[in-house]
Amino acid sequence: MPLARFAAADDLRAAIGLWMGWLAAERRASAHTVAAYGRDLALFLDFLIEHLGELPSLAAIDQLRTADFRAYLARRVQGHAERSSLARALSVLRGFVRFLHRRGLASTNALAALRSPRQRAGVPKPLTVEDATAAVDVVGEFAAIGWHSKRDIAILTLLYGCGLRLSEALGLSRGEAPLSETLVVTGKGRKQRLLPVLPVVRAAVADYLATCPHALAAEGPLFVGARGGPLNPRLVQRRMAEVRACLGLPESATPHALRHSFATHLLGAGGDLRAIQELLGHASLSTTQRYTSVETERLLAIYDAAHPRARLAGDDAES
Repeated sequence: MPLARFAAADDLRAAIGLWMGWLAAERRASAHTVAAYGRDLALFLDFLIEHLGELPSLAAIDQLRTADFRAYLARRVQGHAERSSLARALSVLRGFVRFLHRRGLASTNALAALRSPRQRAGVPKPLTVEDATAAVDVVGEFAAIGWHSKRDIAILTLLYGCGLRLSEALGLSRGEAPLSETLVVTGKGRKQRLLPVLPVVRAAVADYLATCPHALAAEGPLFVGARGGPLNPRLVQRRMAEVRACLGLPESATPHALRHSFATHLLGAGGDLRAIQELLGHASLSTTQRYTSVETERLLAIYDAAHPRARLAGDDAES
């Protein structure tokens, strides 16, 4: 994000440049993450211009009180910001102010009294085993060109078979093609994890490579578009939308839902929660534990539908 986009005094703008460089180099944040953090900080600076009546500087940041930060959050609430957006905005501000403090550029502790908004824990929405399998089976029917069909099948097979994020799958180079029994994936924070590769995944990728007309360089992208350039993730999302319409699946049936399905189906088959955490690349086990809620709901639904006493209780309630 260009520094010119930040409405701030020169000293503060220079500090922002240092912070964004630190995020990319030291924290290994992706360009997407750095840009998102920059947008949140820019919104805060825009608020400060109106709130303070002048371009904010490092001195102004140092003199901010808790009430000033509360006023900013209140403004975001008036703009109908979601709790998740408020929590991220506050997290970005905490991180930025902490960076300034460590560099000796500011020392305000006004944020210490603020609590992050409580967020409702989101429950993943996986597909059933049948729907996930059907999605992989039919996605090839929507491509007009044969090798595009093979490519789309390979991508969805990889998402469901290895539990990859779409960005991880499209970030693979030709040299990293999952053609052996294991695959090293670089995920969020540039953390790497080792994944087993199912034979069906290897076969789908090999089938795509055998039909792809482009000469793929070892360091170039594995999955390419019609002209041989990196494949746009929106194309995969559109393909999944066509699959949804064909199979009558809900709007939650996105490419990422295949990753949720991978985890939920492993858990349902008796997979160890910590092993699934490693496969997904989650930094915290609590993130992986969301899938236990999905599995519990599924088991309760089976119980209610199948157990004789459950059916009896339902009959009694109706009588």
